[in-house]
Amino acid sequence: MNVFAEVEARVLAALRGLEEKGTLPAGLDFANVAVEQPRDPAHGDLACNAAMVLAKAAKMKPRDIAEALAGVLRLDPDVVSAEVAGPGFLNLRMRDAFWYDVVGAILAKGPLYGSSDVGRAARTNVEYVSANPTGPMHVGHCRGAVFGDALAHLLSFAGYDVTREYYINDAGGQVDVLARSAFLRYREALGEDIGEIPSGLYPGDYLKPVGAALAETYGRDLLQKPEEDWLPLVRSFAIDAMMAMIKEDLAALNISHDVFFSERSLTTGGKNQIAAAIAALDAKGLIFKGRLEKPKGHDDEEWEDREQTLFRSTAFGDDNDRALMKSDGSYTYFAADIAYHYDKLQRGFRHLINVFGADHIGYIPRMKAAVAALSDGKADLDIKVCQLVKLFKGGEPFKMSKRAGTFVTLRDVVDEVGRDPVRFMMLYRKNDAPLDFDFAKVTEQSKDNPVFYVQYAHARAASVLRNAREAFPDLEVVHEGTATADLSLLTDGGELDLIKKAAFFPTLIEGAAQAHEPHRLAFYLYDLASAFHGHWTRGNDLPQLRVIQPNDRAITAARCTLVASLKQVLSSGLTVLGVGAPEAMR
Repeated sequence: MNVFAEVEARVLAALRGLEEKGTLPAGLDFANVAVEQPRDPAHGDLACNAAMVLAKAAKMKPRDIAEALAGVLRLDPDVVSAEVAGPGFLNLRMRDAFWYDVVGAILAKGPLYGSSDVGRAARTNVEYVSANPTGPMHVGHCRGAVFGDALAHLLSFAGYDVTREYYINDAGGQVDVLARSAFLRYREALGEDIGEIPSGLYPGDYLKPVGAALAETYGRDLLQKPEEDWLPLVRSFAIDAMMAMIKEDLAALNISHDVFFSERSLTTGGKNQIAAAIAALDAKGLIFKGRLEKPKGHDDEEWEDREQTLFRSTAFGDDNDRALMKSDGSYTYFAADIAYHYDKLQRGFRHLINVFGADHIGYIPRMKAAVAALSDGKADLDIKVCQLVKLFKGGEPFKMSKRAGTFVTLRDVVDEVGRDPVRFMMLYRKNDAPLDFDFAKVTEQSKDNPVFYVQYAHARAASVLRNAREAFPDLEVVHEGTATADLSLLTDGGELDLIKKAAFFPTLIEGAAQAHEPHRLAFYLYDLASAFHGHWTRGNDLPQLRVIQPNDRAITAARCTLVASLKQVLSSGLTVLGVGAPEAMR
């Protein structure tokens, strides 16, 4: 039950009725009419913007439209009051029984409460992580990994057909460096003293097992081969080992992908998808020969003062046209990225989401231009940037062991505090804002630790229900999907406020999914948990508000039904975020 959608449907019916009566002119567009939460709960339960968005087209004063609409809605038996405020805002108050139905709907739908078909099964590709396969995941990857995974879960819950994808950058020079670094460790595994790792190679100890595995697989055979023979063998072997390590690191955060797409596959196996993508753009008149000016203020590694093959990306909002070929005839990184997104489009995706690190912000306009050009504007690309994460402990910068040689690994962080705190805290701030991750705060048991506070609310709800069954062994709040208690006994304002907060969950899910902002859900869960804990605390001072009333089975059943509904919303929300919903905490 989405109360906002339900009341919006009643508003639209009322507006159409006013059209039929001639109160409103015919043919108005109601697409922007919405029912929302009022900014100030004191103004009402729900607010409607109809008068404000229709006034110009109707050539009427907003307040006149609002008064007419209020007159119709006051006839609705679920509406207690419909009041016009200011220039034409309409505030509605609903009868208590309307909100009791929400509790029943939550328990009837169970884990599906809040799910939606707003996505209409639209095929959506979410590409996230896509770290170079040259070592373990570092803490900088962690935020993007969690964000992308939570966003994919959120979109699925809202009815989108989601594919989770990882782009393996296995065709650049960095994988040759990986191969040479692994070969050095291979020689070490065979007993050779390799001395200090040369500059330019990867120094991390994580490559020692790869060297040992190479020695076990090939013995000393590789030592007899020239580099041009052993390099592709070791490169493939090392990439596979690194991807296994990366998948293991991601699994520690409960993150998985449906597709691992190899950059190398774009130009192997008898095909050249990069050439095909460039040809597709050329057929649209978007490829030309020209010269680029040197970028102002910084050096561009792909800039060369010569005539080049260029993509006319300025036709799609980019500030420069972009090079596709290097002087040696090889493709630029951007050309490969164009081909990769061309492949996505050929696979039928029309909604593309990429999760980038902060160092790739400058890449956004050219990628949007490429997708717009390749799809003739029929596909959309949303690039979400995850800002940096700074590590602290007790407010002080925190340095951890660096088994990778040069950085703090994702696994270090997960092993230090656990999966749930990492996931929740990586989402408890908007993705494009810097994040301070304090190891001390994310493990303390207090209101200041959001993940603890939300999980504790779920565990507290579970404890209440266990204790209630001890007091009333035959107590059940749901039978065959239907709430059995007399919910009209829930008359306290705090109880009704909790129901109203739970009722907002489906709308929150839809809005967060459409905006690609999973942090909204993390914020909502904290607010819901805070309200539940606050109401619980009231019971310490006012015993008549406590859930379990040993001498009153009926009120206990009603309040347990409410608690069960809150527990379900918390559980569903945490599940979407990929965070555990514990039944007990110690």
